[in-house]
Amino acid sequence: MKHILITGGAGFIGSNLALKLLAKGYEVTVLDNLSRQIHGENPEETSPLYNSIRGKVNFILGSVKSKENWLKALDGVECVVHLAAETGTGQSMYEIQKYVETNIGGTALLLDILTNTKHSVKKVVVAESRAIYGEGRYYSDDLKQYVYPMERTEKDMCIGDFEVKYPGCHKPLILVGTTEDSLVHPTSVYGITKQVQGQLVHLVCPSIGIGAVSYRYQNVYGPGQSLSNPYTGILSIFSTRIKNGNGINIFEDGKETRDFVYIDDVVDATILGIEKEEANGHVFNVGTGVATDVLTVAHTLCDKYGIDVPITISGNFRLGDIRHNYADITAARTILGFEPRWSFSDGIGEFCKWANKQEAVEDKYEASIEEMKKKGLFK
Repeated sequence: MKHILITGGAGFIGSNLALKLLAKGYEVTVLDNLSRQIHGENPEETSPLYNSIRGKVNFILGSVKSKENWLKALDGVECVVHLAAETGTGQSMYEIQKYVETNIGGTALLLDILTNTKHSVKKVVVAESRAIYGEGRYYSDDLKQYVYPMERTEKDMCIGDFEVKYPGCHKPLILVGTTEDSLVHPTSVYGITKQVQGQLVHLVCPSIGIGAVSYRYQNVYGPGQSLSNPYTGILSIFSTRIKNGNGINIFEDGKETRDFVYIDDVVDATILGIEKEEANGHVFNVGTGVATDVLTVAHTLCDKYGIDVPITISGNFRLGDIRHNYADITAARTILGFEPRWSFSDGIGEFCKWANKQEAVEDKYEASIEEMKKKGLFK
């Protein structure tokens, strides 16, 4: 396979993947709508992500919701890497139709075309998300088994009780890595759409002789990610707050954890799935296998930037947020030969070096919080 289509290929993961594939000799087509939320108000002129691939790929400005755009983009393509999606767990809870139409509808349209028209596609690689798991995987000393706590209640969180619970368990649950066969129980509309995307691809593609691979990316970060989009994760949010001299509001008690995986590792893992036949039919977690708490992230960023701002542990919370989740990456190691090369400390250093070279961007955090308050999602 030498001709790759990347949907969402002007985005953070997509543009980095495109550049790496080009360096390896692939022909790359990109289908992207240059969303203003990601690329800014004048993306074709000012978006660093788009400009990094401009003139190097066959670029199609369009939407995965358009059959005409899909047909044009698929011409001569042998592998589709489907990254295009509306992202953001909080935003998905009040822009439900938008998320479903783009994420599920766009994937359904691709599969409908692959099923009913002539094409040259041999493999589809789709981005799922760690969001499909909801809460992570735990071990119960009481029950002597792995358990999967359901969503935390607003009542408990309002009194500062943020840890997860499970019926019949009195001792604290022990957090362990989430495996690909763990319970899928998303706590956001975004998570549901990513779950369905993966299910559709793995159901339909094998039935029409196309290889199917999906990736459940953890919290991806690195140089080039949007600093202006308040829905892209805490590294961007905290960085923009710090660089504008604004304090950081730590939700809950700051002990909630995520698995932060550097962009280069994500690109390498994705290319392994493109190139290896043995990847077909599999779902892979992509992370570091290390849990890092939010308070550590905030202090590390302040230290790397050399800027002290107030860090407040407020006890605020967002309905639908999970407490903990980090990846078990045994499958990616065993089947793909994937091994993350970047530690959080090294990766965050590179991210901060890059961020320090960027022009100051408007801090839209407060506006995003007000939006969630109006929807009853922020407490």
